[in-house]
Amino acid sequence: MDRTERTPQDPELRRRIADLIAYKGGGHNPDLVSDVIENALKLLKDVEHRGDVKVIQTAVRELRYAFRLFAPYAGARKVTIFGSARLQPDDVEYQQAKETGHLLAEAGFMVITGAGPGIMQAGHEGAGVEHSFGANIRLPWEQSANPVIAEDKKLVTFKYFFTRKLTFIRHSDAIVLFPGGFGTMDEGYESLTLMQTGKSKPMPLVLVDRPGGTFWKTWDKHVREHLLRNHLISEEDVNLYQITDSPAEAVKLVRRFYRNFHSTRFVKDLLVIRLQHAPSASAIEALNEDFADIVEGEPFRVTNPAPEEVEANDSLDLARISFGFNRRAYGRLRQLIDVLNRL
Repeated sequence: MDRTERTPQDPELRRRIADLIAYKGGGHNPDLVSDVIENALKLLKDVEHRGDVKVIQTAVRELRYAFRLFAPYAGARKVTIFGSARLQPDDVEYQQAKETGHLLAEAGFMVITGAGPGIMQAGHEGAGVEHSFGANIRLPWEQSANPVIAEDKKLVTFKYFFTRKLTFIRHSDAIVLFPGGFGTMDEGYESLTLMQTGKSKPMPLVLVDRPGGTFWKTWDKHVREHLLRNHLISEEDVNLYQITDSPAEAVKLVRRFYRNFHSTRFVKDLLVIRLQHAPSASAIEALNEDFADIVEGEPFRVTNPAPEEVEANDSLDLARISFGFNRRAYGRLRQLIDVLNRL
């Protein structure tokens, strides 16, 4: 049940907000903007501490600006590269990140990084500024954006890590992690958590070691020996990430994820999976047999766009399948996507 506070509507307040929106010339999603304004006004009574209100004020401002910055590039697939700011150009990982950025741009992807030095700068150097976004963070020691992205319009600087991380995940179609410290681990674990719980869309998450390196292999051993063995995660959850020591292989894994799979969307109780090519009748039969453990309600079937998709003009040219997903087994959902990409 949705426990978000719902107060009786005030018709006069709604009328005045509608007048304010009309005064500003109207625009996109006036119903949602009206709700934002109404909730902002509730702060006058509900939140006394000025610092708390400033958090809300800054978060809304940062997200509005970031979404506006990314909007013209909504049709382009984007890959976020995470990794240490401390690595130098002569480090192997720096060169790998640079090569990864270059190969991603060649494959038609844009690259997002945290806009700082180290791995972030390497990703931008490889991709080139025209294919790069920067999501910088203001720190006490004033981290400045790297010289590749510093003067580009596709750079946004955040005060808060949580708005920055939301921007990374919201606009990413894949994530590539290179070795790094607490920040890289935080970004990697949050990405995994959001995919594991269905709070972000499914996407490739690739961990890149240096050739012969053990940074991510050791991390993976810890996950399997401590988290998995002690039943703190599900066996299928380890399907949410992949490890390689090759930039070419990392990019191949990202591209392979979108070989047939395009995107997902929930429509009421059904999960709709959009595809480049619809499965055959025999393939659908196999899916219903092999993935029966994640089905609740409707079985797998080929479908036409739902009315909600038609209304939103949402990828209507693609094939799609739908089924009643249990909304728990996202590691298994990742396995399902891999199967669909092999069809």
